[in-house]
Amino acid sequence: MLVARSVVLFLAAALLEIGGAWLVWQGVREHRGWLWIGLGVVALGAYGFVATLQPDAAFGRVLAAYGGVFVAGSLAWGVVLDGYRPDRFDVAGALVCLAGVALIMYAPRG
Repeated sequence: MLVARSVVLFLAAALLEIGGAWLVWQGVREHRGWLWIGLGVVALGAYGFVATLQPDAAFGRVLAAYGGVFVAGSLAWGVVLDGYRPDRFDVAGALVCLAGVALIMYAPRG
């Protein structure tokens, strides 16, 4: 159950961080305005809060593992919202990152 909770929290954090960054990007680079930027900043702040809810109390471990979720999530976000088509190296790299997440967060520790 703790692993499932952790995975859900990682996914929520990724949606908030990647979505927040995308909103800021849209506001600035695509000239959509301050409302988009403001919503992005709020989402980024919410990401910081969600990250603290992980069952593991080790900040470095959680943020290191989240990095892999961020990599894979960013590629997925690009596919869904920007029409990005990852190549086999993008996919392989994302899979390596997700394997790293599993190893860092969920490997049995004695």
